[in-house]
Amino acid sequence: MNLLAEPVGVAHYMVIGAIMFVTGAVCMATKRNALGVLMGIELVLNGANVNFVALGSEYLRPAQDGLGLDGQLIALFVIVLAAAEAAVALAITLNFYNNHMTVDVDQADELKG
Repeated sequence: MNLLAEPVGVAHYMVIGAIMFVTGAVCMATKRNALGVLMGIELVLNGANVNFVALGSEYLRPAQDGLGLDGQLIALFVIVLAAAEAAVALAITLNFYNNHMTVDVDQADELKG
């Protein structure tokens, strides 16, 4: 199956979503900076959103039962969750920077028991 020779469909969006998800996971695993980790989290969530919207789209799939807005509604909830997560994480990062003058996640060892 050659995706480049076919018209744009669900498989194309799934590949893009998977690339975004993997890129975000690699970014979270390799970055030492708290802001880089936050960017990786956002990439993971947006990759999942692309997949949700692609699977819920009536233009990309044949006719389905119900309204067909399931993917869009889940993506909307993920966007709201990501906005709240970004606000809280940025507040924690700024507070950490004010106390330690760095945002390096390796320096955050005060909570170790």
